[in-house]
Order: sequence, then structure tokens, then C-alpha cells
Amino acid sequence: MDLKNEKFYQLLGLCNKAGGLVSGEAACEKAIKTGKARLVIISEDASSGTKNKFIRQCIPAKLTYTIAGYKELLGRSIGKNSRTVIVINDERFSNMILKHIRNRQHQYGGD
Repeated sequence: MDLKNEKFYQLLGLCNKAGGLVSGEAACEKAIKTGKARLVIISEDASSGTKNKFIRQCIPAKLTYTIAGYKELLGRSIGKNSRTVIVINDERFSNMILKHIRNRQHQYGGD
């Protein structure tokens, strides 16, 4: 993902307004553990420890995750300060966001 990827951030903003996401490490961990999470978004500029921590939680739960976006922009898109992790709880938004990410990766060769 690059900084020009406005639609990704717009989808996050809409999802937030619809009440379909949680953000912040503690809230995201809870959503994963309780089975409410549909998609985990980890910022590209997250520390390797944070990335590994959430990936390790997603794998046994068979939960889709992606590393996309940047902390400041993820937070700004949902009207908050920087966010390292966002969990999408809404199935439809999860599908829309994943579709958008996959289309961009295909279109631009995975950058």
C-alpha cells in the first residue's frame, strides 16, 4: 500500500462510522479471542514484534490478516490518533477491503 491509496482509507472510515471495526491493541486482541474479528489490518510501519504478535494470534484462529497502510493514516481515517492495528468485525466491509487490497496488489505488482 502506498500513501496514494485513498479508497482503502475511505473504506476504513465508512466501516468505523458503521460501527464495524475496533482499533488499538487491547481491543483488537479481544475481538480476535472472542471470534468477532473478520479481518486484521496491521500497519506496514508496525514493529516486527507487534506484527508477529498479531500474526501468531490470527493463524490458529484461521483469521485473515493483511499488512497494509501506515499508523498515522490508519488512525486519521477513523478519526483517531495513530493506530497500529485495526480489526474489521463486519463481514461485508472485510470483503470489500480485501477485494480492494488484492486488486491494487495485482494492478501494481504487489507494492
